[in-house]
Amino acid sequence: LDLVSKYLGADAGAARLDRLGGASWQRVKESVRAALREMAEELLKLYARRSVAQGHTFAGDSPWQREFEASFRFEETPDQLRAIKDVKRDMESPRPMDRLVAGDVGYGKTEVALRAAFKAVADGTQVAVLVPTTVLAQQHWSTFAERFTPFPAKVELLSRFRSPKEQKKIVEGLKKGTVDVVIGTHRLLGKDVEFKNLGLLIVDEEHRFGVAHKERVKQLRASVDVLAMTATPIPRTLYMSLSGVRDMSVIETPPVDRLPIETVVRRFNRAVIKEALERELQRGGQVFFVHNRVQSLPSMVRFVQELVPDARVIMAHGQMNERELEGAMVRFIDGQADVLVSTAIIESGLDIPASNTIIVNRADRFGLAQLYQLRGRVGRERQQAFAYLLVPADGRVDEQAQRRLRALQELTELGSGFKLAMRDLEIRGAGNLLGAQQHGHIAAVGYDLYAKLLAEAVRELGGEPAAASVEPVISVAEEGFVPEDYVPEVNQRLAFYKRLAGATDDAEVEDIRAELIDRFGALPEPARRLLDIVRIRVAARALHIEKIEAGEGRALITFAATTRLDPARLVHAIHDSRGRLKMKREFTIEASIAKGSWPAVRDSILRTLDELARS
Repeated sequence: LDLVSKYLGADAGAARLDRLGGASWQRVKESVRAALREMAEELLKLYARRSVAQGHTFAGDSPWQREFEASFRFEETPDQLRAIKDVKRDMESPRPMDRLVAGDVGYGKTEVALRAAFKAVADGTQVAVLVPTTVLAQQHWSTFAERFTPFPAKVELLSRFRSPKEQKKIVEGLKKGTVDVVIGTHRLLGKDVEFKNLGLLIVDEEHRFGVAHKERVKQLRASVDVLAMTATPIPRTLYMSLSGVRDMSVIETPPVDRLPIETVVRRFNRAVIKEALERELQRGGQVFFVHNRVQSLPSMVRFVQELVPDARVIMAHGQMNERELEGAMVRFIDGQADVLVSTAIIESGLDIPASNTIIVNRADRFGLAQLYQLRGRVGRERQQAFAYLLVPADGRVDEQAQRRLRALQELTELGSGFKLAMRDLEIRGAGNLLGAQQHGHIAAVGYDLYAKLLAEAVRELGGEPAAASVEPVISVAEEGFVPEDYVPEVNQRLAFYKRLAGATDDAEVEDIRAELIDRFGALPEPARRLLDIVRIRVAARALHIEKIEAGEGRALITFAATTRLDPARLVHAIHDSRGRLKMKREFTIEASIAKGSWPAVRDSILRTLDELARS
């Protein structure tokens, strides 16, 4: 089972099948391995360059810093505190920081950024916050400006929303050092923007910037501290594979008292929409209505206005001129409008606590990540939030879209962005983190194997010997398995088999034993024997043993050619064993073991392996 893993890659229908025993699969694997080695090499080079570079060593926390942090309205979650600690530690060290903070929508990444920014400003340096959209820049700006108000720091916004005259003034302020924090879109990366003393660059959703902009960020990265943030879930396995080449903090705990968003899929229907709008407006909240067609947006505004005549309905889309768009967004954020009918421009990062219902028209046309981000616009406060995903009135939706909508409906629990069942997002997350060309490689070998090969490449380049892994075959007279009547659900049984196949030490086997007992009651005999066999396998793997055949009071133990056992010491062990161990042929020894009951046989095999390990 250790060679079997669930295929997560391109659409499963498009996956290429290879013949068992053929050479084509090995070739695909090798080409992915080579590409990964190259990529890991790049990452390591960058990492090495930065570990010798001299950055700004920020001072420890000042009393003002503590005052600033105390003004946070919420209770920090454990993950959030850990991320803040990581960031501060990086900033206080002499090498430039390059940390990625990944966290679900609304899990408090902005607070991590705020505290880092304050620390930088308190130490006399400037901070640049780079965001993908003007609307998000506006929102971040109001959050930063509000929190920085009691302190002598100047926070400015540089984006299309500012007139050329205002922009010029801000650019001059950055050059002279009179502006401490600037928040902006890619306008910040313009040739005319120079800083007097930039100490920290915060990049939100970096993968949404173009290649040229990323290059510019890369140049800045060499010398200043960089804090990148993303809400695209980064799979935990990938995160583990990359430890050592990328500093990452993952925020997985939802804020206290947060309720999951109730998600329903409905056909387009006046009554359903009217009820959804009225329910939210009656409790004094606001509604997002997403309709992703600019041409028909005005008629959709009229349609909504007819359904709720008393509501203040406004419209927003990316083709409006800046002033209008800013005006509309600010009115909605300030609560001067009840319903915002817009295109998907609201997708990333907006935080409007009073809006707790979102209606997405033609949800079947959106990708899973997009729908997930849209849904994340609501449910920021303690109120129950609702997401209505509307499909055409005739109910005709292609199979792919049905799968996406179902996935979203099933995954309503908090933090599900990190679980999105390892679907679409995980693969996108991996691609966003490692660069688009990795998509093809993930599709070629599937996500699980990809993560495994990546971890190998990173270890190898880090100077650890890449040991050829040996998967021992244990052949004993007893049968070990998880009975159907003990764990009835076939998927759960397979998951346990898979975990047992991958167990690397006794502690892991004990954890699985405890979990089985906790979830399904006392272990039946076959399951107990299975765990014993896995313990033997774990001990054998550590010695690079390929095979153990045990029965009738003797065990044949065959070592792999890569075993680390010292031949001289092995001969010594055989000599000291008083005939219990015999050399049969090269790499194979015979050991005398107990006969009779399984516990006695098991214990004597484990004792023999322990004796060999000590030799």
